[in-house]
Amino acid sequence: MNKPLCAGLCLLLLYPVGAMAEGPFDGTWKVDMSKVQMPRKPDVLVLKDGMYECKTCVPPVSIKADGQDHPVAGHPYFDVMAVQVVDAHTVKETDKKGGKVVATSTTTVAPDGKHAHVEFSDSSNSNGAPVTGSAELKRVAAGPAGSHALSGSWITASMGDMSDNATAITYKEEAGMLSMSAPTGQSYEAKMDGTEAPYKGDPGINAVTVKKTGKHSMVETDKRDGKVVAVLTSTVSADGKTMHVLFDDKLRDRTMSFEAVKQ
Repeated sequence: MNKPLCAGLCLLLLYPVGAMAEGPFDGTWKVDMSKVQMPRKPDVLVLKDGMYECKTCVPPVSIKADGQDHPVAGHPYFDVMAVQVVDAHTVKETDKKGGKVVATSTTTVAPDGKHAHVEFSDSSNSNGAPVTGSAELKRVAAGPAGSHALSGSWITASMGDMSDNATAITYKEEAGMLSMSAPTGQSYEAKMDGTEAPYKGDPGINAVTVKKTGKHSMVETDKRDGKVVAVLTSTVSADGKTMHVLFDDKLRDRTMSFEAVKQ
């Protein structure tokens, strides 16, 4: 599994979803994994002639698939990647930053070539225990002739066995300020009038704005070095028990949605 897909899945679930005055968003929320709608735009991978390419990564990745460390530039969560071909259907990826392993993933393509299973561990945006989990992929286009079974276009059909630190988040609104904290170490305190504030604990986000759009709805915009990386539109149900979130990944041009349940 390529790093942006692996980390990206985790990151999509960790992104904050906001809170409103009078407390409709206050408290701890947990993502209902059965209600997650993953992006429908595929990731495109090619593993052929000893080279690994992630064509839809931002920026794209192209390295030797020899199991050795290779530098990659422009990615905030890792600076080195190693891709090991285990066998004709299995590939292992290891990502490092500053010499430290921050993520591993093993992707096994089914014998029919139409599906793949991924197991991953990712601490690239965690200040504590790594996020762990699994995913089921579905092939939507074949790779080039003579390439490894991993090659092709893949969408994430479902996520499974996600660790609790990836699916829980806590909010508190007081005196027009929204505080967010996550088990993985991310946090911010922002005025709910759209004023930009620091975002802490995530290499890929360093600023955030939160803006009310209704009594039970808001829009959050996450930025890195002045550039918008994600926009989240969140709405709490009338009974205050569930929260619907639409996540727009601006960097990779993908959208997903999920529901969180108040604990």
